[in-house]
Amino acid sequence: MRVFLQTGPEEWGSYPGSSTPVSPVLALVGFVGLCLLVGGADGAIISGAGRAWYASLDRPPATPPNWVFAPVWTALYVMVGVSGWLAWRRCGAARPLRLWGWQLAANAAWAPAFFGLHNPPLGMAVLVALLVLIGLTMRHFWRLHRTAAWLLLPYLAWTLFAAYLNAGFWWLNPA
Repeated sequence: MRVFLQTGPEEWGSYPGSSTPVSPVLALVGFVGLCLLVGGADGAIISGAGRAWYASLDRPPATPPNWVFAPVWTALYVMVGVSGWLAWRRCGAARPLRLWGWQLAANAAWAPAFFGLHNPPLGMAVLVALLVLIGLTMRHFWRLHRTAAWLLLPYLAWTLFAAYLNAGFWWLNPA
């Protein structure tokens, strides 16, 4: 396949000192794979001791059934990965991509805070930081690649919904 052939350093930036890999397709797989890895790690935390604790909580109105979360997050992680890849293709490892990395790190911190530590207030603090980081990432991506910014919109909306749910669990289940 042509994708895996390096035809020249100017084509994909595979010259010394470049952060661009030989294949943009491999980079895309890396971006999406990293996001799915975060989701899988969080899923492992949720499916452990967090599952029994979560089942014991009073739920806020509009809490979806448990089976909804995995497919929604999988689709969102794919979009977040593609978004990061599109921005990376335009700016390399510049500030917008660092913001993308920070929002992914904040996303990864939520499940341990909420499910692992059984701590809705800490989960809420992580979500507030995550929402700010998603907003900043979208703002920076908008200037680089509008599609990259638009791909983060469903993620922002779902994270706002997650913040509503987190606040509801906190309110309905005081420690």
